[in-house]
Amino acid sequence: MSLKKTIIITSDHNGVKLKDKIQKTLSNKFNFIDLGPNTTEKVDYTDYAAQLSSIVSKNQVKHGILICGTGIGMSITANKYENVRAAIVHNYLSAKNSKDHNNSNIICLGSWINKDETNIKLLNHWLNTKFGKGRHLKRVEKIEKNIKSEKIVFTNGVFDILHSGHIELLKYAKLLGKKLVVGLNSDKSVKIIKGKNRPINNQNDRKNILLQLNLVDEVLIFDERKPINLINQINPDVVVKGAEHTTDHIRKFDQIPSNIKIKTFPIKKGYSTTKTIKKIKSAEKNNSYR
Repeated sequence: MSLKKTIIITSDHNGVKLKDKIQKTLSNKFNFIDLGPNTTEKVDYTDYAAQLSSIVSKNQVKHGILICGTGIGMSITANKYENVRAAIVHNYLSAKNSKDHNNSNIICLGSWINKDETNIKLLNHWLNTKFGKGRHLKRVEKIEKNIKSEKIVFTNGVFDILHSGHIELLKYAKLLGKKLVVGLNSDKSVKIIKGKNRPINNQNDRKNILLQLNLVDEVLIFDERKPINLINQINPDVVVKGAEHTTDHIRKFDQIPSNIKIKTFPIKKGYSTTKTIKKIKSAEKNNSYR
């Protein structure tokens, strides 16, 4: 089985030459699905852009290439589809930032704007750039077309001593839907996970504190180490986790059904309940010597 990544590609009549040259040049790195056209006879760019965008929208192929005279018509058509972020790329800065900042999944090239060789270099630059996440993650979610008001979002944790990292995670989760449900580890399960001296705050206090936040709509306490049963009962549209693990690992470890989308949020460095507790103990110790 080939380990090469699959990319879907199409154009209008103005982009056929560049489309063929891209596949010839990059065939050693990628498997291409070519939707046509195969001749320079005039066609409507909208038809080809729509077909490719529909496939990317359903996540059947992760990345696509659209080519027309300027790339503009293709991008306008593509961005009508859910989950599609189609970027017009005419220079190196837009090639890099459209991926790094905007997590674009379709690149739109202009055969009239740059020479074929330049367009291929821009494409390579785009393909080799990864999404930067971080501060860009929340911004991209705000422009997603697939955010529906009826969505239920679920996240879980101990939430013993709330800190900035917790708040940022909850803010991100709330962006993804209308109702945010938090699964809260019971005191019993926290002791199993964190040790006999935890939690600092009991489950009722932790629940009440979370419910004071406008971000949180419901808090449900569970006794198990993992919220598998709770997720099955709620059947949320989205589950949000910290980004210390990949979505594939999370789905397998927490046994999350395939119909539920998983989103990860970067852990905010320098913040943890364990560190907070250590600081408090250190301060108490230092004060006792005074």
